Amino acid sequence: MFRDRGIEIKTREQILAMRAAGLVVGRTLELLRGEVRAGISTGELDAIAEDHIRSSGATPSFKGYHGFTGSICASVNDEIVHGIPGDRVLAEGDLISIDCGAIVDGWHGDAAITVGVGTADAELLELARICEESMWRGFAAAKLGGRLTDISAAVEAHVRATSSYGIVEDFVGHGIGSAMHQPPNVPNFGRPGRGPKLVEGLALAVEPMITLGKQDNHTLDDDWTVVTDDGRAAAHTEHTFTLTPQGPWVLTALDGGEAKLAELGVTFGPLAD
Repeated sequence: MFRDRGIEIKTREQILAMRAAGLVVGRTLELLRGEVRAGISTGELDAIAEDHIRSSGATPSFKGYHGFTGSICASVNDEIVHGIPGDRVLAEGDLISIDCGAIVDGWHGDAAITVGVGTADAELLELARICEESMWRGFAAAKLGGRLTDISAAVEAHVRATSSYGIVEDFVGHGIGSAMHQPPNVPNFGRPGRGPKLVEGLALAVEPMITLGKQDNHTLDDDWTVVTDDGRAAAHTEHTFTLTPQGPWVLTALDGGEAKLAELGVTFGPLAD
C-alpha cells in the first residue's frame, strides 16, 4: 500500500520477506568482514558476495542497478560511497566500507559496514565506530507516532557530541521495500519533529556517512565513486529497519538489533514468523 508522498507501507508478511532478505545481507557482510585483509582485491570480495547471495536463494540488488557492475559497493579510504569493485588490492591500514543489497521474493534488504584492513590506524577505527554508533542512536530515537527527522537529529547529535567529523549531506538514507530506493529520504542531520510520521509497515535504510575532514565531495569520472574533496578518509554504516508496537526491528542485523538496542535502553520489536 502506498501512502502520501509515495511512501510504501508493508504488511506483516511483506516485512517478514524483507527480514529474509535482510538476513542474507547481514550474513553476506559478516562473511566479507572475515575476508577483508591486505592483498585481497575489491573484485574478489565482490565475487564472494555474489556467490553467497545467490547460493542463499537471493538476487544481488546492486548488480545492473542503473548499470552498476558489482554486487557490492567497495569504497576505500577517501571514497565515501558507491566504489566500484574491481582490481584495487587492499593494503594494510586501509579503511573499506562495503555496501550490500539482496532481494528475496521481490523484497529488498540493504546494509553497509566499515572495516579496517589489518592493523588500521586508531583514528580510522574511531571514525568507523562513531559512524556505527550514530546509526544506532538514530534507531533508538525512532518511535511509532514520531517523525522521520527524529532519526536524523539523533544521528547528527551523536556525531557532533563525540567528534568534529564532517557529516555528508549530499547522500542520505531512504525508504526501502519492493524497490531498493523509495521515498522518503532519511538525512543524517536536521531538527527533530519533521517529515513523515513513523508508522507500522514503514521500512527505512538509515546510513550515516561521515568524514575525518570536511564533508565536501565529488563524483569521479566513473560516474559512481564519491570521494572527499580534501582526500581524508570516510566511513559509512547502514542497516534496514522497521518499527513494531514493541520497538525497532533491525532487519539486516543478525540478532534484529537486540544487543545494540539493549545497550541504549531500547526494547527491540521482532515479529514472530
